[in-house]
Formats: sequence, C-alpha cells, structure tokens
Amino acid sequence: MSNVSAVASSASSISSTLMEFSWLWVPVVIFAALAQTVRNSAQRSLTQELGTLSATLVRFLYGLPFAAIWLWLLYELPSQTPAIPHMSGAYFAWIALGAFFQVAATAALLLAMKERNFAVAITLSKTEVLQVALFAAIFLHELPSGWALFAMVLATAGVFMLSLPPRGQLLSLSAWFSKSAIYGLVCGACFAIATIGYRGAAIELNAQTPWLSGAWGVLIAQAMQTLGLGAWVQFKTERGLAPLFRAWKMSTIAGSMGAAASLAWFTAYAMQSAASVRTLGMVEVVFSYIVSRKVFSESFSRAEKFGIALVLMGLVLICLIGN
Repeated sequence: MSNVSAVASSASSISSTLMEFSWLWVPVVIFAALAQTVRNSAQRSLTQELGTLSATLVRFLYGLPFAAIWLWLLYELPSQTPAIPHMSGAYFAWIALGAFFQVAATAALLLAMKERNFAVAITLSKTEVLQVALFAAIFLHELPSGWALFAMVLATAGVFMLSLPPRGQLLSLSAWFSKSAIYGLVCGACFAIATIGYRGAAIELNAQTPWLSGAWGVLIAQAMQTLGLGAWVQFKTERGLAPLFRAWKMSTIAGSMGAAASLAWFTAYAMQSAASVRTLGMVEVVFSYIVSRKVFSESFSRAEKFGIALVLMGLVLICLIGN
C-alpha cells in the first residue's frame, strides 16, 4: 500500500467531477441496504443447509453473472461507448484487500446470526462505522465533521446495547464478551477494512462515472472471491461445491441481491466518503427489524429496542447533516 498518499491526493482531484452526483449517493445507499437485507435473509436460510463457508460463497458465485451483465449494459446502452478505465497495480491491490476482508466479514456475520436473532446480528456488524472513520482518516485522509462523528458514536452506542444477551445484563463482563459480541466486532472490523479497500479502489480507478467504477469493482472483486473461496470449499470441505448447485433457487436470490447490493455500495463509494456511506447504510437495521419481526417472527427485549432506537437516531442525524 505504498500508493496510499497518491490515492489520498487523487481523491480531491476527482471531487469536482462527482459534484453532479452529490445527492444521488443517498438513494443508492438505501437501495444497497435493502438489497443486502434480502441477501442476508436468503443466506441465513442457506447456512443451515450448506454451512458457513458455502453459504458465504453463494453471494459471490451466483452474483458474478449479474455483475457481468450490468457492466455489459453500461457499455451497450449509451449511444457513445465509454472508455475502459486504466487499471493500475495499486487498483488491483485495493480491490484484493477489500475482497479478502469482505469474505471474512460475511462469514463472521453468518456466525453471528447463529448466536442471536436476525436483526441483532445485522446491527452488531455495524460496529464497522467508527472503524471505517478511523481507517479512512489514516489511509484516505477523509476526516468526518464533528457532527458526523457524533452521529457515528450515537449509532455505535446503540450497537453496544444490542451486544447484550436478551436479558440485558449491563454489568456482566460475560455479557459484553459474548460470542455474538465478538463475532459482531470481528465482522465490523473486516467490513471496515473492506470498505476502505473498495473506496481506495474507486478513487484509484477514477472512472468516467461512478456507475462504471462500481461495475468494474464488483466484477473484479467477485471474480477473485469466487475463485479463491470456491477452490477452498471444493478441496477443503467434505461435500465440495455440489450442494451449492442443488440449492440453486435460494442461491440465485442470494447471489442476485448480493450483486445488486455490492454494485450499489461500490457506486456510492465513488460518490461519497466511506464513513458517510457506511453510516447511512445503517438503514439496513430498520429493514432487518422488519424482516426479523414479519418473516422470522422474532421478539426483542427492551434493551434491544433501545439499542435500535439509538442506531436510528444516529442515522437520522447523518442524513440531516450530510457530509
């Protein structure tokens, strides 16, 4: 990552180009969160049938064709074909960093879902927000405003409330260091590093539009993830890849929604700072709450409801103040 300084300086050089997309990042992020909620629901169902690693692979293996189709459309639909952006070694390094830690984050998330209910597991993964702000400041020189940092702290306080067992043992060390809390922290850290990798790649690529930046990023990242994790599942697990093809119906849902979510996230990273994108992405907590109650018929303790409320307050604040 010797090119960190170059990436940081180039971020300011492309900011004027993206001014026309200054407001579009909000609906793009909301769509990403919605698609990700559907993908997580499908993956949760697949975990029991396929196992954690195979269920993790599903989103990349079945998402790859959808990413390829989207990129093809971006070049076929315009009257004037866009230029293929220059891809440097630094770009592939940033993408590889994001791809590896995204796989690790997805596996940790699925393990967290085994320990707690669906919405709480999703919210635990949102510990990434403060970590994204820290890593973005160090590697990309993107500093959040005071109010934005307050919104992140507020939302993260809600996440810590959600890390408690259902009975809310506030003074119990075993409560704060439960398996679900550990998986959530690991998931958040891995997602944070993946976010910085993908944001760094978007800045390094400097494509004509954020849509092209997102499409190329997802295609390359998911190709890396499919080949790497696919080889591991085939040769290191007892059943190999065969179960993934037998569960093709649910896997297609997970893959298509995963690709849609990733395309939206990557596009948003080309439009806006990593910390702002991931903070607004906490709207996924609301979608997960609805799924958890309506689909999985799961209940919530008073502490969990209070934690979700804190997360939502932080989300509303980041929307009000913008970047």
